[in-house]
Amino acid sequence: MAYDEELADEIRELVAAERGVEEKRMFGGLAFLVNGNMSVAVSGQGGLLVRVPADDLDKVLRRAHVGPMVMGGRDVRGWVRVEAAGLRTKRQLHAWVARGVGYARGLPPK
Repeated sequence: MAYDEELADEIRELVAAERGVEEKRMFGGLAFLVNGNMSVAVSGQGGLLVRVPADDLDKVLRRAHVGPMVMGGRDVRGWVRVEAAGLRTKRQLHAWVARGVGYARGLPPK
């Protein structure tokens, strides 16, 4: 399954004013990097992958339409998958993108 181009376009609009953002095709999807650090990615398996601080992970995973990011049969610590049902409104998408971008921006540049 190819990643959702419409979702990618919506994310582009949300990060257009951000400095240091670049796009990179990764893992069958499209990742948005901030100063070289992945922040969010449009998944080739549907939905959005979002980087979250480890301290927030358990709380975020209790939200509706959110599950662990799984790669190679293992949970990827510090990342969650938000299903398309949790991204139906601009407000929902904005909140997730802001979370991932904000966290990545606080990391040392690569």
